[in-house]
Amino acid sequence: MERLPQVAAAIALPIAALLGYIFVAEWLIGFTPQKVRMRLRPWIWVGPALAFVGFFLVAPSIETFVLSLENATSTSFVGIDNYVTIATDPTVHIALRNNVLWIVLFTGLVLLAGLIIALLADRVPYEGPAKSLVFLPQAISFTAAGTIWKFIYAYQPPGIEQTGTLNAVVTAFGGEPQPWLTLAPGNNIALIMVAVWGWAGFATVILSAALKGIPVELHEAARVDGANEVTVFRRITLPLLMPTITVVATTLVIFALKAFDIVYVMTNGAFDTDVIALRQYKEAFSAHNIGRASAIAILLLAAIVPVLLFNIRRFRAQEAIR
Repeated sequence: MERLPQVAAAIALPIAALLGYIFVAEWLIGFTPQKVRMRLRPWIWVGPALAFVGFFLVAPSIETFVLSLENATSTSFVGIDNYVTIATDPTVHIALRNNVLWIVLFTGLVLLAGLIIALLADRVPYEGPAKSLVFLPQAISFTAAGTIWKFIYAYQPPGIEQTGTLNAVVTAFGGEPQPWLTLAPGNNIALIMVAVWGWAGFATVILSAALKGIPVELHEAARVDGANEVTVFRRITLPLLMPTITVVATTLVIFALKAFDIVYVMTNGAFDTDVIALRQYKEAFSAHNIGRASAIAILLLAAIVPVLLFNIRRFRAQEAIR
């Protein structure tokens, strides 16, 4: 109760400032000619959003690029030395390889799982509860998910009671326990499966909504013409779902490029499981090399920007068709 006034002020002041900005701006442009007013008004309304983006996104990106051209303590200019170092660093090469693996496997498996579940759920009367159950992992932070799955993948040497769920099942059927998180390259796949478990619900919900937007008449007409279910899916459902699949895929690719928390919690990048975001974190907070960490951050940004631009172009193309 003692902090209630501070909380109320923290909520009310930004709203009051925004309303004040709008009223004052509208009052000021009222003194301008009609043509000028029509040109100024859109910029005034998007002004706060542009200022927010500039302050929290553009300015830090520029500062990060400047830091990437300086030494570890940001006290002297070193040019592209940091970029040369990370380009020849074997640990960065491993991280890049793992990120490519994440992009391919994670994106493909999530899309496949989401599409299959969406198609199956659309045909059962308990669709709502089924999709809610699949979506449930989205409510869990990936740090918590990593902790949960670390226990599931836990390993004990043969002859000792297995505390990990997966190895307990394996040994119950007469198999040998496996060090799922320490044996490369299977450990990377084990980490990716945790992310797939967490994101499958997201893809299911989005693809299911797009699936319901397809007119039923198209499917019925195709079946009347003698098309089987495979043909209906391949010739009608899948082409109409492609715009949505593309949007979901770009979102998943961006997540795969930024993968951090699951790897950090479960292996901390050990056993050849390092990824770019974790490599950046280690350079900044373990090696205390701000220049090299900034260079890796710029590398990550350079990888993400083309995906964003592709998504924007795709969206504009769809809008033009409409």
